[in-house]
Amino acid sequence: MALTVAVRKTLESAGRRFLLDVAFETHAQRVVLFGPSGSGKTLTLQAVAGLLRPDEGAIRLGEQVLFDSANGVDLKPQLRRIAYLFQDYALFPHLNVRQNIAFGLHRGWFNPGRREAHPDVEYWLDALELRGVAASHPVHLSGGQKQRVALARALVSRPQLLLLDEPFSALDHALRERMRRELLALQTRLDIPMLLITHDPEDVAAFGDEVVPLTDGRVDADALPGVFTHRIRATP
Repeated sequence: MALTVAVRKTLESAGRRFLLDVAFETHAQRVVLFGPSGSGKTLTLQAVAGLLRPDEGAIRLGEQVLFDSANGVDLKPQLRRIAYLFQDYALFPHLNVRQNIAFGLHRGWFNPGRREAHPDVEYWLDALELRGVAASHPVHLSGGQKQRVALARALVSRPQLLLLDEPFSALDHALRERMRRELLALQTRLDIPMLLITHDPEDVAAFGDEVVPLTDGRVDADALPGVFTHRIRATP
């Protein structure tokens, strides 16, 4: 599925000004936004998700226009059918694992019941090996379990695109390697397009079918890791 992003956004805070001016197009199933902190990776991800409104430009996913400033189109996040896995996982501490996953199926802010059963929730409990902790709360989970719960919550709504914000940064080295393998296998099995942001060259090597290197809010073709040469085609 083609993803086209061409957006501009000016942000000002504490006397500082940052211009996001990103344009690229890809048909790859796994795309990595690569760059240092402050390069505009998260802002770009938020714009695709509908959490940040660009000043101008357009975003398209397949045949669907998600944002088009010229024509007044700005779909609400829930209408974009895009799942967002936050860097800190953003699990609800007062909900157990089953409820956290089920929350992805609910509209509004009503909490799912503690024992509420839904076929899609039960599927992801088994698929991500979370059945044994279904009644546990996030405080009692390991880092890897928390990530799998967040993934299940993101995937239970059957999104057409999965966005991941530095998904391995909070994990130790050994767990990071394992979770890379698990996520790669899961994405391959589900065949769902994925856009991942990172500053780690190892993530680029694992997931970078195509790479969008960012520096200071712009696509920078010279900013790729030295071992990686497959560059994405930036649009003018």
